[in-house]
Amino acid sequence: MSTEPEHLRATYNDVHNLIKKSARDIEAFQPEVFIAIGGGGFFPARVMRTFLKHPDTRKNIPIYAIGLSLYETLPGRSAEEAKDEVVRTQWLGPEASQALLGRRCLIVDEIDDTRRTLQYALQELQKDVEEQVLLLPESERDAQRTKFAIFVVHNKLKPKVGKLPADVPYYSGADVEDVWLDYPWESQDIEEHDRLALAAKSKV
Repeated sequence: MSTEPEHLRATYNDVHNLIKKSARDIEAFQPEVFIAIGGGGFFPARVMRTFLKHPDTRKNIPIYAIGLSLYETLPGRSAEEAKDEVVRTQWLGPEASQALLGRRCLIVDEIDDTRRTLQYALQELQKDVEEQVLLLPESERDAQRTKFAIFVVHNKLKPKVGKLPADVPYYSGADVEDVWLDYPWESQDIEEHDRLALAAKSKV
C-alpha cells in the first residue's frame, strides 16, 4: 500500500528570502541575462532581478523564457517511456541566441530533482550559442562564447540522473531531502497553503 510522500510547503516569503540570500553569492558571477525555465523558474527569476542589476549599466537584467517538460506524453509512447523524455514547449529563436553571445547567463529553475531538465537546458543552449559563434571570424570566437551558471531555489539531496559540467557555477537556495515540494504559485488556495506551511514549521 502506497503512502503519501512527505510534503515541504514553501511560502512566497520563504522563496523570496532564499533568493535574497543566494543573490549575494551569485553577484560574483555578474549575470547579464536570466533564462527562466518555465513555469517554475519564472517567479524566482523575477525576484532575483530585484536583488541583482546589470553589472555595467545597473539596469534591470532581461529575462528570457524557455519551456521544458519532463513528463510529456508523446504520441506512440507510454507514460513510463515518456517520463524520461525532455520536451521543448518553448524555446529561444536565433535572434535571442545571438543576443546571448559574449554574455553571462544565469539559468533559473525552482527545483533540481533528477537534474535531467537542467542538463538538457544547458546543453541545448550551449549548442545554440556555439552555432552562432561558428559564424564569427575565428579570432573573435573565444571572446564571444556565452558563460552559463545555474540557480535553483531548492536542490534535492538525492542521486542525480543528469550531469552538469564542473566549470559551470551552480547555486542553490537550500538543499532539502527527497520530499515533495509544494510551491505557492501552484496552489489554488494560498491561505490554506500558508496555513499548512506554518503548521509544519511549528512542529520543528
